[in-house]
Amino acid sequence: MPQSITRTTSRLARETRGQEIAEAALVLPIVFMVMLGIFWFGQAFRIYGTITHAAREGARAAVAPLCATCGVPLNPPTLAQNAVNALQNALLAAKLDPAQPKKYPVTRPALFLCTTGAAAPCDGTQLTQAGVCVQNNVQLSGTNSTGLAGCGVSVTFQYPYQFWLPFTSLNNQRIFVPAQARMKMESQ
Repeated sequence: MPQSITRTTSRLARETRGQEIAEAALVLPIVFMVMLGIFWFGQAFRIYGTITHAAREGARAAVAPLCATCGVPLNPPTLAQNAVNALQNALLAAKLDPAQPKKYPVTRPALFLCTTGAAAPCDGTQLTQAGVCVQNNVQLSGTNSTGLAGCGVSVTFQYPYQFWLPFTSLNNQRIFVPAQARMKMESQ
């Protein structure tokens, strides 16, 4: 009897039928998880690119020194509202919810006013209503042709993103993707 068991065991050990199915059963879940990871990290990267573009559009709208139709300088609250409107339009164009920055407002970046050197405040109405920090007339780190730092506008906000990667520590984790843009004010 022991010889027949040994013979049967050795014959089964040499058998290769069904080996591919067993290997596929081991490898496919790993490949599936890698593909899910690529998809979700790709989505996060797409959102990062979109909100960065939206912040640039907001900053670009805020540095417009003159009303295009009236030729009158705009006041800072109007500039901040222009920035938020442009930002929200860019988010809508990319099919992102423009109300999300309002739910998760950002903290004020440490920038300084060009005129006094004091800490630059966020436009209060835009921070509370839209979750976006618009800072007007702030010192920028770059230099202009005279060697002095330029003055401009900073637009900062954050957008939430939730991963879905089962069996990982990132499953259902919400991260906040920051976006910031600064534009130099040009005199005309």
